[in-house]
Amino acid sequence: MAREGLTGSRIRERRTMSGMRQADLAREIGISASYLNLIEHNRRRIGGKLLVNIASALGVEPAALSEGAEAALIATLREAAVGNAISEAELERADEFAGRFPGWAEILAGAHRRVNALERTIETLTDRLAHDPQLAASLHEVLSTAAAIRSTASILAESKDISDEWRDRFHTNIDQDSRRLSDSSKALVGYLDATDGQDGSDLASSPQEEVDAFLIEHGYHFAFLESGAQTPEALIEDATQLTSMAGKHIALGILKQMQRDARLVDLGALQQAWSDVGPDPLQLAHHFNAPASVILRRLATLPDLASGFVACDRAGSLLVRKPIDHFALPRFGAACPLWPMFQAIATPGVFVSHTVQQVGRNNAEFSCYAVAEQTQPAGYNTPPLVQGMMLILPATLNREDRSKQGSGSHEGKGGHQDGTQTPLHVGSTCRVCARSACPGRREPSILSEGF
Repeated sequence: MAREGLTGSRIRERRTMSGMRQADLAREIGISASYLNLIEHNRRRIGGKLLVNIASALGVEPAALSEGAEAALIATLREAAVGNAISEAELERADEFAGRFPGWAEILAGAHRRVNALERTIETLTDRLAHDPQLAASLHEVLSTAAAIRSTASILAESKDISDEWRDRFHTNIDQDSRRLSDSSKALVGYLDATDGQDGSDLASSPQEEVDAFLIEHGYHFAFLESGAQTPEALIEDATQLTSMAGKHIALGILKQMQRDARLVDLGALQQAWSDVGPDPLQLAHHFNAPASVILRRLATLPDLASGFVACDRAGSLLVRKPIDHFALPRFGAACPLWPMFQAIATPGVFVSHTVQQVGRNNAEFSCYAVAEQTQPAGYNTPPLVQGMMLILPATLNREDRSKQGSGSHEGKGGHQDGTQTPLHVGSTCRVCARSACPGRREPSILSEGF
């Protein structure tokens, strides 16, 4: 049933919640109880002055009765339904449920949001505990200092004939080491408590994280760089997020790459081509006569396009990480080896496209496009250095754009996927992936079996 057809159900629920009888409400607004009964069962359309009078009697805004729950609430309920494999018929009743039971709908949506937040927290903290170099160094400092104190205390306790001079020296050592242990412990606690966000995205503990914070601050889009009004060096100089030389070096390389890409493909023209040519990156590459890698990087910088992006070197180390909702990117350590990006790394120059579904992420589907490009000139007997990259788009966005184009399956050159293929199940990193039977698993997961 359409949302606008549920006004009567909302009136009935609001009246019941307020403890008002049907006859009392009918009398207050000046209509018969039988007519109000027809309205409450959605058998009579309602609007205008009568709707305003009913809303006033129930103490709510007219929009709360005519429009029902906010669009965000409906979207959250649908997301929760998809994540729990609810049937399509039940999925279509999300509007009705939110309209008839707004209180329960808010509770369910809130619980779903909290589960997502906890999932992100577990993934981040687990990844951090397993691979964070700063945390490892801090723990090593604490343990080393504690061992030194323990060793000195043992000498004092077990040796009865120590001279006063040496006893004073040992006491001094214990005092100094205990102070160092106290300072190290405080620093460690401060480091762990430094992040205010659920996902820890605002904490920069490494040069790569400084770069991530820098890119997030600018939304992965640099208008002054695009127009040529500012140089990469000037942007780096003004970046407060970049405090280390390594962070500045990495960020400068990314900005220079953006500058080179901007000379090949203008963002305004790309935005227009997205509407005219279609949302197929390979088709866009043919349209602009540009490398597919350039198109993927340029699409990742479009301000109005919901997209994720990752890039890695031949060793698999992530170089760039642009997050997208419901697709977890590891903060430390290695990513899932099943990502299409690593397939592209194995076959440089081949454009790879897959619909993927990340385990434990509400079963959301994404259209992933990946390619690997050579980053150095060819040489004799020299293995090429390559860089892989992957653009991540919501699968629903991709299908909607194709339907607007009227392209049907929209098979492109090179065997473009049409969004109807069986999703490829992937994870973020093995440590927090619940798929125990995965052939690419490197280490046990702390989570239970996901499907």
